[in-house]
Formats: sequence, structure tokens, C-alpha cells
Amino acid sequence: MSHQQFHETLDLSIVGSMGRVHRLCRDAVTVAVEPLGLTQSRWTALVHIDTLGEGVTQLALATSLGIEMPSLTRTIKQLEEQQLISRQVDKNDKRSKKLYFTEQGRQVLESLQQKLTDIKQQLYKTLTHQQLNEVAHALVQLEKNALACIEAGRA
Repeated sequence: MSHQQFHETLDLSIVGSMGRVHRLCRDAVTVAVEPLGLTQSRWTALVHIDTLGEGVTQLALATSLGIEMPSLTRTIKQLEEQQLISRQVDKNDKRSKKLYFTEQGRQVLESLQQKLTDIKQQLYKTLTHQQLNEVAHALVQLEKNALACIEAGRA
């Protein structure tokens, strides 16, 4: 009698389950930040601008978000209309625009970061540090493996 592994008992594959969990976690954040006037595309853009650093180009932000420029342009316009960011022409490349937080944008970012911290605590509350570390290590390895598959497929 063979003993079935837990991961084989999931209705979806592990990767499918990761996608579902990712969407649910993202939705939990989106619901939490709605009072800040932020949609999913807006809050993720703000987080990526903060992570990449002010002065990031729109192209670098689009690459980081994994989206096309037209989609990003809409989001950037909305964030500008909310007076959360400003676009400035790159002094070294007039075709390129760099993104900066406004004072109001920094305040909203601070509230956003607090809400992200709160959601993370709620999501992780039933998991031990060991479980979180094991998940984190597994995700890093899965990412490396996926990149290797992509690279092998292009070779």
C-alpha cells in the first residue's frame, strides 16, 4: 500500500494552490486599503515604487510589476490625479519619466504599510516561525526551478 503525500491530496496542484492563495491574500489587502482610495493596481504600484526607490522610471516599474506600459500609464495617471505621485522628465533621457511620491503620497504610503503589516500578522497568526521559514525556502526554490525551466525552454 503506497502512502500518498499530502501535496498529492490537494484538489489543485501546489502551483495552482499558490495562485489561489496569492489572489486571496492580494484581495485581503485590497479590501483593507479601499478606505485609502486605493485599488489593487494602485497599491501594488505604490509598494513597488517604494521598494525600487523614488526616481524609478515608468519602464522599470512596469517591468517590476510584470505589466505593459499602457496599463501602467492608466494607473500612474490615477495616482497623479489623487496627488500621490508626480512624474518628472529624466534630465539624462528626455523620453523617460521618473516617479516620485508627493507629501500626501508619503502619508498614504505610511498608512498602506501599516495596513500591510496588520494583514500579514493576520495571515501568519496560525503558522509557526518554522512553518513560515519552510514555506519561504520552498518558494525561493520553486522560483529558481521555474526560471531554470524557462531558460531551458528558450535554449
